[in-house]
Amino acid sequence: MSIENIPEIYIGESNTTTDLFVHEFKMTSDVVKSKVNLSMNMFSFLQVGKKQVHFADTAVAVNQQQSLLLKKGNWLWTELLDMEAIYYCKLFFFSETKLRQFLSKYTNDVEPYQEKVPYFVIENDAYIASYLKTLAVICKTSHRSGDTLLNLKFEEIMLYLLNKYGEKFEYYLHSLISKEVSSFKKVVESNVYSNLKLEEIAFLCNMSLSTFKRHFKLEYQVAPGKWLQDKRLQKAKDLLQEGELSPSDIYMEIGYNNLSNFSTAFKNKFGISPTEIPN
Repeated sequence: MSIENIPEIYIGESNTTTDLFVHEFKMTSDVVKSKVNLSMNMFSFLQVGKKQVHFADTAVAVNQQQSLLLKKGNWLWTELLDMEAIYYCKLFFFSETKLRQFLSKYTNDVEPYQEKVPYFVIENDAYIASYLKTLAVICKTSHRSGDTLLNLKFEEIMLYLLNKYGEKFEYYLHSLISKEVSSFKKVVESNVYSNLKLEEIAFLCNMSLSTFKRHFKLEYQVAPGKWLQDKRLQKAKDLLQEGELSPSDIYMEIGYNNLSNFSTAFKNKFGISPTEIPN
């Protein structure tokens, strides 16, 4: 799976730098878990379809009633069509320079703040719908005043969201300039029971698969595939012994994509099928 460098692939090959950039994105087929190197913080204003993003230690899913503000970084995202057979969103990228200027101009100084999650969910409303219409018009202008208008539109949406969400949004904005990077073990152990492949977990750690495997073995003294499978199967056994859930209830929860693969792996490890576990 190739890595998409965003927004560079949308800006083109002009090699120009920009602090604010808007791109209207449309597609007519599902894209599952694409690898994205997001080099700027980004609003993803979802208008039609569904979106899921996997971060280093969490994930979020939104529909067209919601939008996302995403921190720059290496993420995996899935974009799904809805009944309209199309996926459509407006992407508004902004640099850390613009963010710092905005925070200095409109917010108070706060203590260094470490975010719990690298995203902020925005509930779409009538104001945002109207805002996106005017944003689309501005993006089509070729006059040099377009840059000034785009800067005003950036401040407008930031101020509106500050008014709507208050201190919670202000703290989140300050967290975007934090340099904290998730540790290797934090990423790994947050994805023990996800259905991400090793290659995808390695990507979230900003490593190639081969480097990830070497680092993992040094950290845990065992190959990552075996370690993850043992963790998942032991959790499955514990859940089944509680007697409240069946194998079909839990296989996805512990990171398996189908019941057959789960049952085979379970029997290979414990010598009995998951349906034979006493409770």
